[in-house]
Amino acid sequence: MQHPVFISTLDVFKIGIGPSSSHTVGPMKAANAFLEKMAIGASPGSRIRCTLKGSLAYTGKGHATDNAVVLGLNGYDPHNLTDIDMDALLAELWQQNSIQNLANETILFSPTEDIIFDRGEPLPQHSNGMIFEVIDPAGDVFYTETYFSIGGGFITRVRNIENIVAPQEMETARDIPFPFGSGEKMIRMSRESGMSVAQLKAANEREYQTPQALRDGLDAVWKAMRTSVERGLNCEGLLPGGIRVERRAKNLHDQLLDRPETANVTDWLCAYAMAVSEENAAGHMVVTAPTNGAAGVIPAVLYYLVVHHGIEQEDVREFLLVAGAIGGLIKLKSSISGAEVGCQGEVGSAASMAAAGLCAVRGGNAEQVENAAEIALEHHLGMTCDPVQGLVQVPCVERNGFGAIKAYTAASLAKRGTGRHFMSLDNCMAAMKQTGLEMSEKFKETSLGGLAVSNTEC
Repeated sequence: MQHPVFISTLDVFKIGIGPSSSHTVGPMKAANAFLEKMAIGASPGSRIRCTLKGSLAYTGKGHATDNAVVLGLNGYDPHNLTDIDMDALLAELWQQNSIQNLANETILFSPTEDIIFDRGEPLPQHSNGMIFEVIDPAGDVFYTETYFSIGGGFITRVRNIENIVAPQEMETARDIPFPFGSGEKMIRMSRESGMSVAQLKAANEREYQTPQALRDGLDAVWKAMRTSVERGLNCEGLLPGGIRVERRAKNLHDQLLDRPETANVTDWLCAYAMAVSEENAAGHMVVTAPTNGAAGVIPAVLYYLVVHHGIEQEDVREFLLVAGAIGGLIKLKSSISGAEVGCQGEVGSAASMAAAGLCAVRGGNAEQVENAAEIALEHHLGMTCDPVQGLVQVPCVERNGFGAIKAYTAASLAKRGTGRHFMSLDNCMAAMKQTGLEMSEKFKETSLGGLAVSNTEC
């Protein structure tokens, strides 16, 4: 019998750095994991080679995948980089020609020579594959591991991927009090228990951590989200990458502050979402929500509620718990990976989560929360992931703003309704998965189609 699975809200929301959860955060974690598992006893003169496959090979340069591998093999992970001068650190690491493993053995590693962008056939198990090898002086492979970055900063090894659900390694939920693995079960359990979606999710979380640890974790997520909004609202200039995209959030926000009587909710949401998305594009600290490419949607809606409507910290926690519950369902039933299903899985999922959280803090019941999540997801179905030059800038920055607007609209529609509706969230998630499976690889974070090949230089 297959047991339900549990995905913590604090796994859905992870503090990291930009520009991509699947192409930056995941590869950094994979490289760090390889460093920890690397067998000792390699011959003097052995070297490490990392071969990037599939989407990582096609858009890895624009997504800083090579930088991520360098950082991970030098012992860094996303959590310990938030306050570091990244430019200075990377400049130093790229000049080195070796690393130290955990046994303090020196192993050769030249980033320019030993990171291979292989644009041949992707690995069959997943489009985001990485092969790490320790090669002895005779050219024989001494030790190897293959990892996959499966969306949202999660990784798995090749030996485990066939058993992954969602696809993601998750803990079984056999011991949690409310093991809802679908929107329909979430509604039924809420109705039968008399508890809200946030209360159901919090009860499940308490089986894995103390109430204080959960509150502290949620508060840290919100603090990081708020910081990313406010940093983005105070930065100007060009985004890195060479296509000369200017930051616009600060200018937009300044206009709104100068004449607030002319501003509406869509103006504010766009400013806040674009601020975070620009921070992500710059490689700065953001929260995967549920991915880096969609990192601006949920913080924008939450920031708007806090700044313009004065919601309390407990409301923020409720929002995040409900959003985390919906994000977990989408990961379980479909995907949040742009390399698997296109941007419908990234911004679409983020909008669905934000709509559910907003509906909940406005007093929506479980039926209305599920309806809000479905409406937002439905109206992102079919959205491709086609970043220009592999950079998380065009169309990604604006797309975060529109995701926040759709989330706000979906929550408003659902809250004014009865909760009864024709298309269920479960059916919508299934449609997104099937749409993603049938979508051409050109439109799934490879930058081989759509906008990525339609821009004309004048």
